[in-house]
Amino acid sequence: MSRSLKKGPYIDARLMKKVTAGNGPIKTWARSSVISPEMIGVQFTVHNGKIFIPVKVTEDMVGHRLGEFAPTRTFRRHGGKVAREQEKGQGK
Repeated sequence: MSRSLKKGPYIDARLMKKVTAGNGPIKTWARSSVISPEMIGVQFTVHNGKIFIPVKVTEDMVGHRLGEFAPTRTFRRHGGKVAREQEKGQGK
């Protein structure tokens, strides 16, 4: 569900203060902050729950949230008996 138009987009105040200061990559846990046009070209390191993922903001990212570009889950592979048999068949 999107945020009300009268409230405007959510941007963490401390994060915006760091963006205007402009000192190198910004380390943040504010995954829910919306990317604004002032953030274009800024390098962020966004926490995914375990590590910090580097994110360079481009023009196409405006309006999205920072957390969308730092995935929290890593895909290993689809499991099951059929997948194991196919791997064994390819290994020959």
